[in-house]
Amino acid sequence: MDETRYDADALRGFASRLLLAAGLADELARAVAEILLEADLLGHTTHGLDLLPRYLRELDEGRMAKRGEPVTLQDRGSALTWDGCRLPGPWLVLRAIAIARERLVSHASVTVVIRRSHHIGCLQAYLKPVTDEGLAILLTCSDPSTGGVAPHGGVASRITPNPVAAGFPTRGDPVLIDVSMSTTTNAMTKRVLDAGERLPGPWLVDAEGRASDDPAVLSGERPGALLPLGGLDLGHKGFALALLVEALTSGLAGHGRADEPKEWGASVFLQLIDPDAFGGRDAFVRETSRLAEICRGTPVPPGRPPVRLPGQAALARRARQLHEGVCLHPSIVPALGAWAERLAVPLPEPRP
Repeated sequence: MDETRYDADALRGFASRLLLAAGLADELARAVAEILLEADLLGHTTHGLDLLPRYLRELDEGRMAKRGEPVTLQDRGSALTWDGCRLPGPWLVLRAIAIARERLVSHASVTVVIRRSHHIGCLQAYLKPVTDEGLAILLTCSDPSTGGVAPHGGVASRITPNPVAAGFPTRGDPVLIDVSMSTTTNAMTKRVLDAGERLPGPWLVDAEGRASDDPAVLSGERPGALLPLGGLDLGHKGFALALLVEALTSGLAGHGRADEPKEWGASVFLQLIDPDAFGGRDAFVRETSRLAEICRGTPVPPGRPPVRLPGQAALARRARQLHEGVCLHPSIVPALGAWAERLAVPLPEPRP
């Protein structure tokens, strides 16, 4: 396996310069580069710089707005609704977080929903700065223009993986949750298909209703689909949660599948919560820390690793890559190289 490593700052700067060269406004380019790099630092290699060539193509073909502002459709102080106007999702979400943070001075929680955002990348990449301030965050999204996932009991694509992310502080590392409501993601199945490989488990369903680990069942005259979280046996649970995500995102934003959009994008639900407005921040952290403690202390079978909390491995990976350099998936640098040549932006040099 390729262990070539790159300095995180060099990758961030490279991504930002590519986006600037493609015409994206400076503030927007920096936001997108930051979130894509953060995803790779955390280990979400299908949702980090792997997305950058697709974003550059969207800019080049006019499907991602290069500059502008979201349009406010509703503003009730603690509840804000935007039309994202096809602006880059990372910039929109970071801006929504900043505004929600400011409004927590006057409100116990602040919710922002966004229609017609472009793709927002890895959800876990947004969480740590919020939890570092002692706040809780809930973030979820769907893409009404596409699907990939079958409803429980079905064999055809109807909804998207619909990830749910949440973060909250403890006395130690924060808990950072990022879970799709499907068994895997569209990006991962494409990567595995391109590599001529199979998935680690029967996470797909073919047109006959059989579980499969072969991503080839997603194409052809009768394509199958990703299974909802829980698979053939317990997929009713993932399907139910996916419907909730659709309601919170496209439903509250007032724009979604009923409008039959054709362009890759996102409907977004974001909520920030201030524990001080409820039982108090100290009491909140006391409880979350105790919960983390008893979970980590759960007995495990002999020879097995201890229980780990959501985000624990990702944060350890992030710290290691910041120190040792970022290891990119082997498919990423060649794809970025073509854009670097086209836009006359030098590729970063690997670490010695």
